[in-house]
Amino acid sequence: MPELRRGVRRGRVRVAPKQRSSSPPLPNYVKTRAAVAREAAKALATRPKTRLAARNRLKKEEEEEEEEEENQVIVISEEIESDSERREGEEKVVLEVEEEEEKEVMGDDSGGLSANKAAGKEDETVPFPEKVQVGGSPLYKVDRKLGKGGFGQVFVGRRVSGGNDRSTGPGAVEVALKFEHRNSKGCNYGPPYEWQVYNTLGGSHGVPKVHYKGRQGDYYVMVMDMLGPSLWDVWNSSGQAMSAEMVACIAVESLSILEKMHSRGYVHGDVKPENFLLGQPSTAQEKKLFLVDLGLGK
Repeated sequence: MPELRRGVRRGRVRVAPKQRSSSPPLPNYVKTRAAVAREAAKALATRPKTRLAARNRLKKEEEEEEEEEENQVIVISEEIESDSERREGEEKVVLEVEEEEEKEVMGDDSGGLSANKAAGKEDETVPFPEKVQVGGSPLYKVDRKLGKGGFGQVFVGRRVSGGNDRSTGPGAVEVALKFEHRNSKGCNYGPPYEWQVYNTLGGSHGVPKVHYKGRQGDYYVMVMDMLGPSLWDVWNSSGQAMSAEMVACIAVESLSILEKMHSRGYVHGDVKPENFLLGQPSTAQEKKLFLVDLGLGK
């Protein structure tokens, strides 16, 4: 039997081929005498030949620099002017929008109830009746407009005959008449939803009482006590300034009214200065606060 050879056969080591060395870098380019002469002639041609020419050239360069600076100043000033004109235009538009909003808030007349929202267009196309008598009420003559509410418009109603000297109650000579068109958003299912809220809360703390209500023609009508100016009217008539004592009294009374309303299961839904009214001037309720416009109550 043949004998096996011991050890491992060594393989041959491969030697990498020698790389050819890269060609040496080219030496720096050396200008010829002709190239140097051409550059010198070119520089000599652009160089002023006399001192006067040198001064004129320097003066010309300074004038060009000044002209360039003036052009830059003109461009910057034009940009500033255009920017200021744009800002003035924007401020004018903002003022016009604020004036329009203030007109909408204040309404046509400020005789007591202030305007809250623009009423629907449908109640402006149909004329209001000259006289009103609803729900067994006395006959009232429709007088001046007090303002607009979120769901209707309010007018002064003067009793045609009878009445008493009292400023409030069903026998008062002057009352507030709130008209709401039958096609308005608050009358989708018959009489205004606001009537239900007044039936529950009317006459309670801080809520005026509705004495009569009913429909006449295209309008639902509520007959309620006349009130005085709103807090918004008072704020503007006093130069948009109030004493700390008055602000504190208003805050306490407002919170008390809202607390009573919440305890009866209702949320007003549109609390703002235009909906808080003082009592009728020159009466015992002159400094009492009332909350109106209950169309959004829930």
